[in-house]
Amino acid sequence: MRSVLFVVVLFLITKNITAQDPNFSQFFSSPLTLNPAFTGKFFGAYRFAANHRNQWPTINNAFTTTTASVDFQILKNKIAANDTWGVGFSGLSDQGAAGAVKFNYGSFSTAYHKGLDEDGFHQLGAAFQVTYANMFVDLTKIKFADQLTTLGFTGVTSEVFDFNTLKSNYVDINAGLLYNGSTSDKNNFYVGVSMYHINRPAQQFTGASYLINPRTNFHAGGYFPIGETSTLHLSASQILQAGASQTMLGGAVQLTASSSDPNKPTSIYAGSWIRFNDAIIPYIGIEFNDFRIGATYDYNYSSLRTASQNRGGIEVSIIYIHRPSTDRPVNCPKF
Repeated sequence: MRSVLFVVVLFLITKNITAQDPNFSQFFSSPLTLNPAFTGKFFGAYRFAANHRNQWPTINNAFTTTTASVDFQILKNKIAANDTWGVGFSGLSDQGAAGAVKFNYGSFSTAYHKGLDEDGFHQLGAAFQVTYANMFVDLTKIKFADQLTTLGFTGVTSEVFDFNTLKSNYVDINAGLLYNGSTSDKNNFYVGVSMYHINRPAQQFTGASYLINPRTNFHAGGYFPIGETSTLHLSASQILQAGASQTMLGGAVQLTASSSDPNKPTSIYAGSWIRFNDAIIPYIGIEFNDFRIGATYDYNYSSLRTASQNRGGIEVSIIYIHRPSTDRPVNCPKF
C-alpha cells in the first residue's frame, strides 16, 4: 500500500502545482489555450501555432509541455462581411516527473466574432470549446520504497497494479469572450476573459476522485507604432484557479525591415515579461514571410530558486499564418 500511496501523492503534487493546469510563458503565442475566442481571429486563410516548454529542467525535468493547434475561418460568403466565424482544433501533452505522469488533451473550438461597425474594425466574439482529456501513469519510470537496496533502486517491487486504475479521462467544457478593436491600420487592442473546466469534471485515480476547479483567465493586449519602423506590443494575463493566482505582464518592440510586400515584412522582436513572485522572462523573436518564431527563458527568482538554480525553463513557439497577398489586411491581435 505504500507504493500505491506514493503514486497517488506523486499524481496530486504533479497535477496541483501552478494552479493545476499547464500554462505557457508565451501565452500570447498560444491563442487557443489562452482563450477559445481567439479561434479564427487572424488575418489569413488558416493559422498553425505550436509551443514547447521545459519547466524546471534541473528538478528532474519536472514539467514538459507541448501544444499545437490549427484554426481557420468558415462561411466567409454566407455571413456578414464585417463578421468572422472560426473553427479550430488543438492538442496538448503535459508530462510530469520526467514523463512518469502524462496528461493529453484534444480540443475542438468555435468562435463567432460580430462586427460592431461597418468595416469590422471593432468586433465582439464569443466562443465554445470542448476538450477530451486523459491521464496515464507510466510505472516503468517510477521507483518504489520496497525496491531500495544497499546498492540503490535495484530491487523489484512487490506491488501488483491493475493498469486500468492508472488511467483516467474526462470531457471538459470551456468558453470565452473577446473584444478586439482598431483606430487605424497601424494599431490593435483587445481585452478578453476565458473560463476552463466550467462543468467541473471529475478526475479519478486509484479509487480517489476530485473535481477540477474552474480556471478563469483575464487578459488584454495590443500594439501601436512608436516610430517609422518600430512597433510596441504589450500583453497581460491574470489567471485565477482554486484560490491560486498568476499575474503576467510585459511587452516587446518589433523592428521591421523594408520589404517588397508590406503585408509580409521581416521583423525582429525583443522584450521581456514578468511572472510576479516567480520569474523574469526575456523574449526574442523573428518574423519572416508567414512565420513568427519566438523564444523565452524563465529566470526564476522565487523561493524555488535554490532547487531550480534560478532556471525556470526554456520555451519556444512558432506561428504560421497563410496570408494571401490579394486580400484586404484586417487588423487582428498578434500578441
